[in-house]
Amino acid sequence: MAQTQMALDSLDFDGTVALATKVAPHVDILEIGTPCIKHNGIKLLEVLRAKFPNNKILVDLKTMDAGFYEAEPFYKAGADICTVLGTADIGTIKGVIDVANKYGKKAQVDLINVADKKTRTQEVAKLGAHIIGVHTGLDQQAAGQTPFNDLAMVAGLNLGVDISVAGGVKAATTQQVKDAGATIIVAGAAIYGAADPAAAAAEITAIAHGGSASTGGMKKSLPWIIGVAVLVLLFSLLSGKKDAVEQAVDTATEITAPAVEATEAAATEAADAVSEAVEAAKTEAAQ
Repeated sequence: MAQTQMALDSLDFDGTVALATKVAPHVDILEIGTPCIKHNGIKLLEVLRAKFPNNKILVDLKTMDAGFYEAEPFYKAGADICTVLGTADIGTIKGVIDVANKYGKKAQVDLINVADKKTRTQEVAKLGAHIIGVHTGLDQQAAGQTPFNDLAMVAGLNLGVDISVAGGVKAATTQQVKDAGATIIVAGAAIYGAADPAAAAAEITAIAHGGSASTGGMKKSLPWIIGVAVLVLLFSLLSGKKDAVEQAVDTATEITAPAVEATEAAATEAADAVSEAVEAAKTEAAQ
């Protein structure tokens, strides 16, 4: 399952709070975008933290210097994540990571405009960066760039860190972004530019949350589902009653129904195993 993040980029304080109120129930992370935090200051963070205790809040500081000193007030005020530019000095990046750890929070390194993204990603991962931000900026989007090549590269490094992806993501591309390795999917204009921002946020989150729950989670559960079904059938055999077998067959069908909605291969495996158990139970009961 990937998390979803809504980018709040407006300069209007009240408008930002109003938009956050609409979308907060439908996203995991509220992001106070760089223009927004520069214009409105830490007071906006304090208000959002108080109003939305169930959401994580990212403050997109894009810190370039004095990492520990700049980020600390925001972690104190309730930020869960602060960003530091990947183009910053390695000491600056370490400062944000250190202060994030001090408060039990997370630091995100933004790769926007980093020339050697692979090397910098490996360096900051060794320092303990919690999140790598694959970010195609607004000006880069206008020039036709997308985050997919950089995402593939970062995901392919298998560094064990979260990967956030921002840059023109919308409902139509959410599944593609998740499949490519993103664990945090950031949407801005696709939500705040929609006629119904809440509905747009809910749609993107449903996609981000849905795939892994219906495939990976079900795959892990299939052995238990099959095991329970077989135990029910064996219990019916011990009872020696034909009607108990029939009831067990119905119960097994109900238990394994969710598995049939999982991935095709996993569902086939579950169905075959249960079918064999059912036939065995019927044969024994008839004797």
